[in-house]
Amino acid sequence: MLRIRHEVNGGPEALLVEQVDIPEAGPGELVVRAEAIGVTLPTVRKVREGSGPVTLGGEVAGVVVSTGADVPGFAVGDRVTGLCFTHAYAEYAVLTAALATAVPDGATAVEAVALVRSGLVARGAYEAGRVRPGESVLVTAAASAVGTLAVQLAKAGGAGRVVAAVSSADKAGFVRGLGADEVVLYQDADWGAPYDVVLDGVGGDLLTPAVNALALGGRLVAFGSGGGTVDAYELLLRGASVIGFQIRTVAMGRPDLYARWERELWEQRAAGSLRTAVHEEIPLAEAARAHAVIEQRRNLGKVVLVPR
Repeated sequence: MLRIRHEVNGGPEALLVEQVDIPEAGPGELVVRAEAIGVTLPTVRKVREGSGPVTLGGEVAGVVVSTGADVPGFAVGDRVTGLCFTHAYAEYAVLTAALATAVPDGATAVEAVALVRSGLVARGAYEAGRVRPGESVLVTAAASAVGTLAVQLAKAGGAGRVVAAVSSADKAGFVRGLGADEVVLYQDADWGAPYDVVLDGVGGDLLTPAVNALALGGRLVAFGSGGGTVDAYELLLRGASVIGFQIRTVAMGRPDLYARWERELWEQRAAGSLRTAVHEEIPLAEAARAHAVIEQRRNLGKVVLVPR
């Protein structure tokens, strides 16, 4: 089978195409013939910033071809989506059964990788922010896969003002089309502050303006992989708080909540109140191009690799 491997040879990273054997399913695992593979910002960052080879994990959707022991509820031929922690950029991938779920009839594999993981992160970040009806919400990285869904969830949840923060003005029309009431650019002076809640998927240097944009008693939910430092004095001035969110914590610690959120995402999609945005479907062998799209902040929604 075809697989993409990351290799570092004392210079820029390389995503190389190789031929390897189809993997076998271990206990609690599924082997899936991939139909769509979601490219995530954390993986792109690891490739760019890491000092050694990176395992290319990510979201995969496809058809189960074999199962290991202790995987009740799944069978060969089932259409599923889930996380691959080993080699996701491949024609066949191993999924942890506990984090895999069925793809409903009528949904494509591309829709599944655009909706499920990104939607769960967006839903979890929104819930962590404890947004009350009528409150104002700012979403950073609003044109990203998670951001597009966070904007829609905030609007559907009753937020009084939903503002999308993006890197360039050419994304404004796109995020307004998702329901954003206003759009601000990262280089703007005050981001249209203050906000009751900031959902931040960027981190790094943007953490400071994100904190500064909080209203009195505001909450910032940091759910991205960008790191960064928060000025505690700015929090004191505002009586504000910063909340960290990671979806894996919910998946492993609250599988019932994880399953309910996922079920509700599919229901919202079916009802037309939540839609996925896919920037481009890129052949698996061109994974390096997919990473470049995200690194250059050109994507409007999810970037998906498709084996051909």
